[in-house]
Amino acid sequence: MSRKKGSSIRYFLLFVVLLVLIWSLIKPVEGYRVLLVEVLPSVLVLIFLISRYNQFRLTTVSYVIITLLVILTFIGGHYSYSKVPLFTWIKDYFDLQRNHYDRFGHFLKGLMVIVIIEILLRKTVLLKSKTTNFIALCITLAIGALYEIIEWLSTKIGKEGKATKDFLGMQGDIWDAQKDMALLLVGSILSLFFIKLLYKGLEKSR
Repeated sequence: MSRKKGSSIRYFLLFVVLLVLIWSLIKPVEGYRVLLVEVLPSVLVLIFLISRYNQFRLTTVSYVIITLLVILTFIGGHYSYSKVPLFTWIKDYFDLQRNHYDRFGHFLKGLMVIVIIEILLRKTVLLKSKTTNFIALCITLAIGALYEIIEWLSTKIGKEGKATKDFLGMQGDIWDAQKDMALLLVGSILSLFFIKLLYKGLEKSR
């Protein structure tokens, strides 16, 4: 892939992300407070990536993954994770006990391990190896655990109000955090099967 084509794809991805962000800001289902706490981390990540673009550019593979995860967050922020329409329909059709958009999101967040591997390969002395993959897997799980802790702290700070419960998204499951982490782990392990796509992207970017 030529650099010009790669840049065009990245600008297109940014355009799509901005469109979805603007859409998410239009009459969010649970109000702007829930939307803010859901999308703020992703917005901060975007601002950081854009500000560092000329100094440190990721591969197109990593930008596609980031775009997907950010869009998932914006959709969840707009509807709240427990009320995303498609997954509500799936819940009703299959007579499930909960809306599984949150679980689906945690599973896909396993793709983050590929982005972390790229950063480790380019910014540390680590080389392509199972050890690097394992370290990236641990970092991915640590980030997921930190987010679960933030969700838990929000219940204490917010005194378990409606907005806090919408952000937490447990839907009555006391093992929600553990299941989220388990799905993140499964998603991360499965994502490692696609690591060759990253390696090809790194080789072409040299």
